[in-house]
Amino acid sequence: MSVTELLAPSSEAELSELVADHFARSAPLRITGGGTRTQNPGPGAALSLARLPGVVTYSPGEMTLVARAGTPLAEIMEMLAAEGQSLAFEPPDLRGISGSDGVPTIGGMVAANASGPRRLLAGACRDHLLGVRFVDGQGRILKNGGRVMKNVTGLDLSKLMAGAQGTLGVLTEVSMKTLPLPDRRATLAFPGVDAAAAVTIFSTALATPFEVSGAAWQDGTAFLRIEGLGPQLDYRSDRLLALFPGHRPELLDQPESDRLWRGLRDASAFAGSPAPLWRILCRPTEAPALSARLTALGGQLALDWGGGLIWYHGPGEVAQVRAIARHATLIRRGGLTGPAFPPETGPVAQISQGLRRRFDPAGILNPGLMDG
Repeated sequence: MSVTELLAPSSEAELSELVADHFARSAPLRITGGGTRTQNPGPGAALSLARLPGVVTYSPGEMTLVARAGTPLAEIMEMLAAEGQSLAFEPPDLRGISGSDGVPTIGGMVAANASGPRRLLAGACRDHLLGVRFVDGQGRILKNGGRVMKNVTGLDLSKLMAGAQGTLGVLTEVSMKTLPLPDRRATLAFPGVDAAAAVTIFSTALATPFEVSGAAWQDGTAFLRIEGLGPQLDYRSDRLLALFPGHRPELLDQPESDRLWRGLRDASAFAGSPAPLWRILCRPTEAPALSARLTALGGQLALDWGGGLIWYHGPGEVAQVRAIARHATLIRRGGLTGPAFPPETGPVAQISQGLRRRFDPAGILNPGLMDG
């Protein structure tokens, strides 16, 4: 079997048979989704869910959505927007930084637990996931969770599937919670600040009750986003401004604010470059020191999630970057070799290995992708 072979089942039953056959032969599979996120150069045939699209049901009144894994994310967002709703965690579109011409899908979004700047306020993708259907590494069709929030009971396997990158099973259907679109949006921009000053601004603003929905820093400017009803938004903006008498922030209007946060969500500042790009998770209080050490390698960086997420773009070998930031994922390889995901250690590694043995005993689903 060629490692370039593309498998594209047209039904869940066909997918189940295909995975069962690969399990019997211990033949690996690379689950590609839309091919727009983390690069997976591992062994085996590529498995696409592109022929499993479609919205199963959408209930705007109950704010719930059920869709097959291969459904393009753009179609989902357009449908929700027509009803004044959205996926509140703001899933990013990483085609610009990956150089992919693929199509982001809702299954790939869940598999990657893809969450944008609004994660600060709304939570991550997994927090809005109500249930899943998936095919495990033996070809069994499994279901967990429900289509409405009151039905989510028992062991919540859907939370395990979110962020597992396809190593526990191949998603075929997901149930999501939707929320209303914010009525208005505005951003306070603080120019001329370094990463340490930006984190101080973030921690001050996020300690208030004013519901900051975005806190990011890029190119020497810190940004705070607020969203809500008109009069409420004006009040919260004024109160936030009063917290920073030593700064003269600029208030961005809604169109400019929306353009800014789309770019921050998609890490657009790092698109169109062949250089390696890293996504680093850390405690916000660690961000200034990590940023200084990463900048010393000679690259550029940006902060999101109030300092909890660092994008690093530039030179540095895999071992160098991970010696600085242990939770660093290589999003764009740029010629680097080695594991994309950081190594798991201690109890976390034991739990992960145990789950993979349970759901994929032959180790055929994305082998090596998350082994570090």
